[in-house]
Amino acid sequence: MNKPRRWIASYFAELTTLWDRFWFTPTAPHTLAAIRIAIGLMLLYTHLVLASQLLAFVGTDAWVTTDTVRQLHQNDYAWSYLWYVDSPAILWTHHLVTIAVTICFACGIFTRLTAPAAWFLQLMYMHRLTGALFGLDQMTTMITMYLMLTPCGSVWSVDAWLRRRRQAAGQPSRWWLPSASPSIAANIGTRLMQLHLCVIYLFGGVSKMRGEMWWDGTATWFAVSNYEYQSMDMTWIVHYPILFAALSHATVLWETFYCALVWPRLTRPWVLLTAVMVHGGIALFLGMITFGVTMIIANAIFIPPAILQTLCRRQPKA
Repeated sequence: MNKPRRWIASYFAELTTLWDRFWFTPTAPHTLAAIRIAIGLMLLYTHLVLASQLLAFVGTDAWVTTDTVRQLHQNDYAWSYLWYVDSPAILWTHHLVTIAVTICFACGIFTRLTAPAAWFLQLMYMHRLTGALFGLDQMTTMITMYLMLTPCGSVWSVDAWLRRRRQAAGQPSRWWLPSASPSIAANIGTRLMQLHLCVIYLFGGVSKMRGEMWWDGTATWFAVSNYEYQSMDMTWIVHYPILFAALSHATVLWETFYCALVWPRLTRPWVLLTAVMVHGGIALFLGMITFGVTMIIANAIFIPPAILQTLCRRQPKA
């Protein structure tokens, strides 16, 4: 084999090794479990909000009727059985079941079943509630979809407690009580969620670059001065044009290059710290608390499980 062919063979062999290590290195489930609890509680919150005016959202005389929703989705693949349900009793029963499943998912009760069930029920609501959705709903649905592919209920859950009881009694393990040991499934779910988040930020940054206000630096000013979103008076920022211009440009720069800078260990902490500041600012100053919190939870997928394990071990015993 001549030198160029050996170099090409070595290059592809190394590339294959990196690919395998990226996707198939067993990973502990602790980060996924922490996200399961947080997203499960956020899902529960949105379902409780729906319950406050359920029939106005999904009933026969809803704000957006099922006929309108069907017409809006006639050219795509979205579908929901809720399009065909008119009975208030059935709708309420369905919603109570959804809330019960979501509580089980958040608490880690039979997560092999309740995780996909929570995602499916949420998806049916997503396809029914067209016109009443927000970024919060899309993010919780996306994260739940990846969590259901992983053993996210294997730690910090009722499943973990049941598994330990069975092991202490010398009973065999069951598939519905996932092991807490590092697994390829946990790694694949983590990688998919990380890549999906990178795509979201990349398209968000590129989309912002198409707007003139992000180029002239006034986007932050117009955001905080909009009374529709304003939860705290930040109009004083108008006296500091350099400040709001810097915030606008820094946001575009961070969002566009998130997909590249979040992977190296040197830059990752700074990228995640910026994510907390950006989404924390959205939550505090623009009134979108649930969306801001959900995006911070999503960024937690880049926190290595070992850090969470170490933090938990340092907690004093009761």
